[in-house]
Amino acid sequence: MQHPSHPARTRTAPGVPCTRGHAAAKHLAPGRAVTSYATSGDRVRVTVRGELDLVSGNRLRGPLGEALTASTTGLDLDLSELAFCDCAGLTVLMELRLRALSRGKTVVIRRSGAATDRLLRLLGAQDLFSPPGPHGPSPRPLTPATA
Repeated sequence: MQHPSHPARTRTAPGVPCTRGHAAAKHLAPGRAVTSYATSGDRVRVTVRGELDLVSGNRLRGPLGEALTASTTGLDLDLSELAFCDCAGLTVLMELRLRALSRGKTVVIRRSGAATDRLLRLLGAQDLFSPPGPHGPSPRPLTPATA
């Protein structure tokens, strides 16, 4: 059974929620995710731990949107401690990316684990979360990967 995500939040920077540390993420029930946030210059680094699926993704949309709003140029995602990510979880990331692009910002995956890498590779979406080129973000559409 899926359990909803309840990220513990404190404020470390104006408008940026933060978990209270790594201990909360070590023993997560299935279907839960926690996030932590840190401001670094004009970007906000977001670390997601646990499982990113329909239930946890719906609960993280608000906090991720707040982090995007608090950033000047966008978000840097660390998904290396994400144990599971399905298509519903990826949809949350894709929507976040589109929201960022509409504001002239980017969402970059700086670190990811095997589960997330595989999903992005299968869908041909890994380049959508790459750092922008010299001319800014490229709002390319999602295209299927070729076998």
